[in-house]
Amino acid sequence: MANQTLGLEKNLHEYLLSVSVREPEILTKLRQETAQHPMAMMQIAPEQGQFMSLLLQLIGAKKTLEIGVFTGYSSLVTALALPKDGKIVACDVSDEYTQIARRYWEEAGVADKIDLYIAPARETLDKLIADGEAGSFDFAFIDADKSGYDDYYEYCLQLVRPGGLIAIDNVLWSGRVVEPEETQDNRTRKIRALNTKIYQDQRVSISLVPIADGLMLAMKLSNP
Repeated sequence: MANQTLGLEKNLHEYLLSVSVREPEILTKLRQETAQHPMAMMQIAPEQGQFMSLLLQLIGAKKTLEIGVFTGYSSLVTALALPKDGKIVACDVSDEYTQIARRYWEEAGVADKIDLYIAPARETLDKLIADGEAGSFDFAFIDADKSGYDDYYEYCLQLVRPGGLIAIDNVLWSGRVVEPEETQDNRTRKIRALNTKIYQDQRVSISLVPIADGLMLAMKLSNP
């Protein structure tokens, strides 16, 4: 995992941040607190957060899905970008990590936009489909256990509307996706397989953006 854009020298990365990232104080505060966390590498980069915020505004998103919350930076980015009546369905299995997220959602005044489900994501996603919410989401962000990425992608294809966007984090996996196959662990193989699958998937229009640890964007073209 990487919480800044891969391949940039320190000076160039600092320049990128200085001329492009307009990070609200509440997001800076959350990012700095998360930097002290033992799992800080799971934090998305600020330049990625801002890019996602722009995408949400460009597509006019009002209803979004997040699979993997951690300390809440990406969900806070999303909530701040959504209109007042916007909604996020957020899935995570850790009450401990998401307690930090809840605190910042409250401080930012966006907690009412976020419905957090502490349960295995597949259970929450199955319930959304059973409740008739297929095709009702504008945007979905996948940043959870890598072994589940393929399943989450398929769920999101059901839940996102045609013209909606699916964003998948860590698809360059700190460069491990180009290591020799015999040295790759299971998570790396899963990510590589999903990248290939999405590349060949005619249900979506795609772009793999080399920001942070690699962000795969897939726009749903029609109902599968």
